[in-house]
Amino acid sequence: MPRAGLTPASVTEAGAALVDEIGFDSLSMGLLAERLGVRTPSLYKHVAGQADLAHRIAVLAMTEVADAIGAATQGLTGREALVAGARAMRTYVLAHPGRYAAGNAAHPAGPDDPLVPAVDRVLASWVAMLQGYRLDPGQEVHALRMLRSILHGYATLEAIGSFHDRTDVDDSFAWMLDFLDQGLRERRPGLIAAP
Repeated sequence: MPRAGLTPASVTEAGAALVDEIGFDSLSMGLLAERLGVRTPSLYKHVAGQADLAHRIAVLAMTEVADAIGAATQGLTGREALVAGARAMRTYVLAHPGRYAAGNAAHPAGPDDPLVPAVDRVLASWVAMLQGYRLDPGQEVHALRMLRSILHGYATLEAIGSFHDRTDVDDSFAWMLDFLDQGLRERRPGLIAAP
């Protein structure tokens, strides 16, 4: 009989909290069982195994990222949406590096996988961040890939402490967003770049 109080959702939440502390690559069912005060076999009454747990953490992470960006950008467009969404994503990654890593490591198992709508919501939040720039539809996918790469790269490097120089990371982040905003504005259809 499953332990009272444990559910698939509570086990997933505990696993997500654990990976934020120890790193996604260090996740084990034994460590999670110890954290929850149960024996390892008890967890299998709530999740199918470590791969299932990791996948559930990924779905949780992508849902949380989408919620964070969506809440931050609601009612905003253009530069304001870009800055608010970028800050929300950065804040999320710094607060939840393990679960964010789980989200990036996961792959949908099929069209009915709950990861699919979670990832689609993240994608929609990035689309909303770019909407005010009125990009040519043929350029939107390139802009989305650029945005994801830059924000993901900056936040994950910051989360693991890779910025060692004396320049303030907030100043660099603001500079990067100014650069992105300027580049996106120059890509608007019908605009002619200055010589």
